Amino acid sequence: MAVRIVSIKTDSAPHDNPYVAIDSLEWINERINVKGLTERSKLYDWIKHEDGEAYIIDDKGNKTSLIPALCPKGNKYVKTVYDESKPDYLLGLPECA
Repeated sequence: MAVRIVSIKTDSAPHDNPYVAIDSLEWINERINVKGLTERSKLYDWIKHEDGEAYIIDDKGNKTSLIPALCPKGNKYVKTVYDESKPDYLLGLPECA
């Protein structure tokens, strides 16, 4: 099952890592038209350990898969780039309602 991430819910407190500021991600399974909201660490586990697939569609219509990552403090998060040399459109998604 693949889900498209459509928005993010972020914590208002400042964070060293902007990905860790994401509390949860809103998604839609476009194949069966089901929506949901999943905590960041649970989405990490689903992608990393259960062969889950999540992606975003950028402003140019390109599909980019999310990849699991760990920060030096061990916090689980997801992102779309392997390094920060390119912009990550995940961080530019709108805030959940």
